[in-house]
Amino acid sequence: MTAQIALFALFSGGLVGGVLGLIGGGGSILALPLLVYVVGVTDVHQAVGTSAIAVALNALASLSAHARTGNVRWPCAAVFTGGGIIGAIIGSSLGKLVDGHLLLLLFGVLMVGIGISMFLRNEANADPDVRLTAVVAPSLVPRLLAAGLGVGLLSGFFGIGGGFLIVPGLILATAMPLSLAIGTSLVAVSAFGLTTAANYAVSGLVDWPLAALIVAGGVGGAFLGSRASASLAGRKRTLSAIFAAIVIATGLFIAGREGLAMLH
Repeated sequence: MTAQIALFALFSGGLVGGVLGLIGGGGSILALPLLVYVVGVTDVHQAVGTSAIAVALNALASLSAHARTGNVRWPCAAVFTGGGIIGAIIGSSLGKLVDGHLLLLLFGVLMVGIGISMFLRNEANADPDVRLTAVVAPSLVPRLLAAGLGVGLLSGFFGIGGGFLIVPGLILATAMPLSLAIGTSLVAVSAFGLTTAANYAVSGLVDWPLAALIVAGGVGGAFLGSRASASLAGRKRTLSAIFAAIVIATGLFIAGREGLAMLH
């Protein structure tokens, strides 16, 4: 590994962590395109496996902070994650079989969809008191398992933490408010990332030194992002909108680039 690649990896990790710290999620979706287009990982499948472990470890670091503030609904997280791990195993196994250009093309389309969903997010019907109890379990557990399975499939297939898939999935299944959904989602992000990374690692598709640099950069970025978040608390909606626009633009770029590559 050259010094330039190491520098780009630290920068990429810092950018991912910075976004996570600043707006509370979403940075992980940048990990794969950064590895491919900035760091220069030529094997798309290795980039997927490497980004998965980096995202999982960064999510674990963020989870501890959210758990201390009581923003994790553990029973809901356990059921959602249980269904999602099965999905992540299936999705990551399928992802390894797909051509790299097609995988990136589909990932670009997914980014556009996620960016649009960020603009449409609505908390009007949120239920801050949601709990998984014996009374609501017959209706809530099937919804959590189904949402977890679907999100886990996509998360494993693309090697992303899937926070911006998991958060809407949790809100759809339980009506919990955004603050609780973000904290609870980190349990699933960590589990899906580790599951996907393990599946790719078995095939030798994880660059461990590169993953370590991404994580190191992410820790520093998350620290700076969290500090900036405190002073920009009143502008989080604007920051989220700007990030959503960046996600859409990046998705269009990836889809266009890989679509042209497949035509030639």
